[in-house]
Amino acid sequence: MAISKELLDILACPKCKGDIYLNETKDGLICENCKLIYRIEDDIPIMLIDEAKKLD
Repeated sequence: MAISKELLDILACPKCKGDIYLNETKDGLICENCKLIYRIEDDIPIMLIDEAKKLD
C-alpha cells in the first residue's frame, strides 16, 4: 500500500512548511526549498527534521 494522494496533498515540510513531493523511487518525500529528503518506511513518512537527509 502506497501513500495516498490525499495524504500527499496535506503533508508539508516540517522545517519550512513548504510543498513536498514523492521522489521517483517512491521511498522518500523531497522538499526543494530546504534541499531535504524525508524517507518513507513501511508506507509511513518519517517527517522529522533530524532524520531527513540533505539532497546532493
